[in-house]
Amino acid sequence: MTPEELAAVIDHTLLQPTATVADIERLCAEAVQWGCASVCVLPYYVPLAYRLLRGTSVTVCTVVGFPFGATSRRAKLIEAEEAVMSGAREIDMVLNLAALLNGEEGEVERDIAAIAAVVHRRSGLLKVILECGLLTEAQQYRAAQLAAQAGADFVKTSTGFLSRGATVEDVRRLRDVLPASVRIKASGGIRTYDQARALLEAGASRLGTSATALLLEEARQRVTKR
Repeated sequence: MTPEELAAVIDHTLLQPTATVADIERLCAEAVQWGCASVCVLPYYVPLAYRLLRGTSVTVCTVVGFPFGATSRRAKLIEAEEAVMSGAREIDMVLNLAALLNGEEGEVERDIAAIAAVVHRRSGLLKVILECGLLTEAQQYRAAQLAAQAGADFVKTSTGFLSRGATVEDVRRLRDVLPASVRIKASGGIRTYDQARALLEAGASRLGTSATALLLEEARQRVTKR
């Protein structure tokens, strides 16, 4: 892949609680320079990122119910509504793991459907984070099915905060069970070009990473060596 092709599928991410205004300004400038799909920032920084990126091709992504997914549906709805009103067009929400593990599938599906309705009213995209590293294979399958049924546009492998990051096996497993209309975002621990390429070849359509500069530099080196 060329650096440009790789950048176009990356959500350039900074979700550290210590992120400053200067950090977000740099993140947005880099995303525009490189041609990233979006920047993924903390909800607090959505208005700033929107102002910085307005008029560019880079969209604003933020998180809801992050990182545990255990807040109430009302709390998630308020988070999502505030985010889209402030300029976010992509929402990465954490699936309610507690409800899933308790067998409360209806609760899981209703949770996702409620947020999907808010996001889609603004023509946005909803990505549902499964946290694959905490789930069995059977649980991953079921969680992905529920997300698809509830209106998710993407299923995302992990937050990058609670367990291991994305694996090729996770992506392949999710691709097998999801309809073609639901895409996959691989996230967590993506730090090399080979890893990024393998995840995309396995079926991911988007990558979430804070190591964008490293990946693109390696992509440039690969192109130069051809």
